[in-house]
Amino acid sequence: MIDSKLNALLERFVRQDRLALARLITLVENRSAEVSAVMERIYSRTGRATILGVTGAPGAGKSTLVNRLVAKYRAQNKMVAVLAIDPSSPFSGGAVLGDRVRMTDHYRDPGVYIRSLSTRGHHGGLSRAAREIVKLLDAYGHDVIIIETVGVGQTELSVMDLADTTIVVTVPEGGDGVQVMKAGLNEIADVFVVNKADRDGADRIKMELELNVHLRPSDGRWRPLVVMTQAANDVGIDALMAAIARHDEYLRAHHDAARDRERRMREFVEVLTSELEERAERGLRDGAPGAAKIAEQIRDGAINPYSASRRIIEDRSALGELLGAGRAEGE
Repeated sequence: MIDSKLNALLERFVRQDRLALARLITLVENRSAEVSAVMERIYSRTGRATILGVTGAPGAGKSTLVNRLVAKYRAQNKMVAVLAIDPSSPFSGGAVLGDRVRMTDHYRDPGVYIRSLSTRGHHGGLSRAAREIVKLLDAYGHDVIIIETVGVGQTELSVMDLADTTIVVTVPEGGDGVQVMKAGLNEIADVFVVNKADRDGADRIKMELELNVHLRPSDGRWRPLVVMTQAANDVGIDALMAAIARHDEYLRAHHDAARDRERRMREFVEVLTSELEERAERGLRDGAPGAAKIAEQIRDGAINPYSASRRIIEDRSALGELLGAGRAEGE
């Protein structure tokens, strides 16, 4: 059961109360014990939004590009949300990209919701936090959700798994187009964007990307498109929108049931392992008696972590006590 206070918050969320949405996202960021109960309640309302992932090296102009995309979708009267996966301030732990400053054109638009997700403190749980926030944005009623990451590390690439269409942004001065491939972006890209295309080297990068796409095995799968843009000057954005629409049409015409099954299974494993980890941490913190005794032995060096873990796992009573102590109130 969900307590009355949280239930009231969820009812406001269903009525598209932006403050309720913000508070539920904060629960996810803080890894509140109530998150799983919230996700259970809203899950049936998800699966309706178009999710775009925008990634690429810092300085490629991703934020300006996203800003233009938001304007185009708003012109189509679509509700848009932007989730910026940001580096963290070493002092506050907050996001420091300043997305609200960059997107002042949309800040007061009730049809646009912009939120940062700081990477600090999430580590391996970043993809789960991002997934849950995207589901909240979807269930809220957004038509388009844009996930923007600042880098091309493994963590950011895993977040791109949430997207229906992944857009990889590069620039002429970013170096050889082969570097894009080395970063692992070749495998995830549905659309390549050569931004700042008025600069020297843009045509070369475009040709290298197109050659790479052409050399892929011809097995009937989607071949990534390469689009030239100058986001700062609003050039090429319509061509990018057309490329996104073409990929969306492809996905609808070639629905991959096996891919959907695999995604659902990956999500289940991620949720299950995270839930067990979070419950165990709360149970140890709250002092589950059997586990607390073993934890004290670990602190004293009387037993190593591996032996201690095996003892708890093989003792169903201790394991049940530990996980039970870590449940959210009202479960």
